[in-house]
Amino acid sequence: MKNICVYCGSNPGRQEAYSSAARALAQSLVDRNLGLVYGGASVGIMGLIADTVLQLGGRAVGVIPEALVRKEVAHKSLTELHVTQSMHKRKTLMAELSDGFIAMPGGIGTLEEIFEIWTWAQLGIHAKPCGLLNAAGYFDALTTFLDHAVAEQFVKPPHRAILIVEQTPEALLDRFASYQAPTVQKWVGKAET
Repeated sequence: MKNICVYCGSNPGRQEAYSSAARALAQSLVDRNLGLVYGGASVGIMGLIADTVLQLGGRAVGVIPEALVRKEVAHKSLTELHVTQSMHKRKTLMAELSDGFIAMPGGIGTLEEIFEIWTWAQLGIHAKPCGLLNAAGYFDALTTFLDHAVAEQFVKPPHRAILIVEQTPEALLDRFASYQAPTVQKWVGKAET
């Protein structure tokens, strides 16, 4: 693995624990010589993780759509900044540049991004690890719901297992390092229900 994509909030959130987790993840990425790929903004958790990676001597690659550059939220000091024409092209390029995907605390965009990339893994479009950095229990209710979706047989257990959940960056990246994508048929026929 060379680069990890981190989806996270453009706001700092209510708790200092979220910022602390961003700094800890930045440290873990740099310690493992893993580059950061993220949404390219200078604000919120996004800006904090990029700033920390850069301060520690690491690589931070931003991918941002033109519409957000015009709003002057693009980070000006990144290792690389890619400007795309749309959000769809942004997400595609982030996926191409990355060897794994982590969601930190964030809002609707963060959830949408990790769910989309997790769906791509489930469909076999990629075989890269996906995970949640569950800082301060932020994703507890979500993981409970996902386990409910398995119990209700809308998500297969091996597909649920694709989304790795850990509370520390070290544990999450250790699991990424040994990740093996499952080989499970997605579609269920009438005879299998």
